[in-house]
Amino acid sequence: MTDLTGKVAIITGASRGIGASTAEAFAQAGAKVVLLARSDEAIAELAGKIGPDALAVPCDISRFWEVEAAVNAAIDAFGRLDILIGNAGVLHPIVHLADADPEAWGQVIDVNTKGVFNGMRAAMPVMMAQGSGTIITVSSGAAHAPLEGWSAYCTSKAGAAMLTRSAHLEGSGAGLRVMGLSPGTVATQMQRDIKASGMNPVSQLEWEDHVPADWPAKTLLWMCSGDADAYLGEEVSLRDEKTRRAAGLVA
Repeated sequence: MTDLTGKVAIITGASRGIGASTAEAFAQAGAKVVLLARSDEAIAELAGKIGPDALAVPCDISRFWEVEAAVNAAIDAFGRLDILIGNAGVLHPIVHLADADPEAWGQVIDVNTKGVFNGMRAAMPVMMAQGSGTIITVSSGAAHAPLEGWSAYCTSKAGAAMLTRSAHLEGSGAGLRVMGLSPGTVATQMQRDIKASGMNPVSQLEWEDHVPADWPAKTLLWMCSGDADAYLGEEVSLRDEKTRRAAGLVA
């Protein structure tokens, strides 16, 4: 298992699903974890479960000043920032483009794209000043192919994927490791919402078709090690059997 002793990691969307599993996996690997989410009760409960090496910071990642304050809180508490996992994301509205509410559609962009930018903008100067840091964006296959009813989600994830490539281009020379993870379909509440929508082929998948939430968490942990350096600036796909083996998920 990757050793993160002495490292400090911020994880957005840490209240449940992939984010919560990642926080637990990173803490078990020795990291001090800073949990960001709008659900303050959920992250406070998770931080209490992890112990003194966890800090819960209620944060709306669509607002830069809140993300910047969260980065400052991490540094005040633990003295540095080594890892940023840009995991927070929303799916709704699942609706045809011609029927979409403009405000609701724009909120997906605010969270999924602007939220990724806000995290990078707040973290990169800190990491570049110390000459090291890892930034990983949780992406999606939806970043690369349109799906009925998911125009906001697909567009937002495509933007986040390009932000990740841009951060690699601009940060690699200063010691930053930047890449994305496309986890495929994961057994979280989002998949229950997708199932309930009945729209596009993803909603027809059965629960057993989805990978468990700890698989992306373990893969993100592996991506924080030098073993994943071949993927810098790229998007790692958890659908790839080679990736699953490298991350220790399958024999």
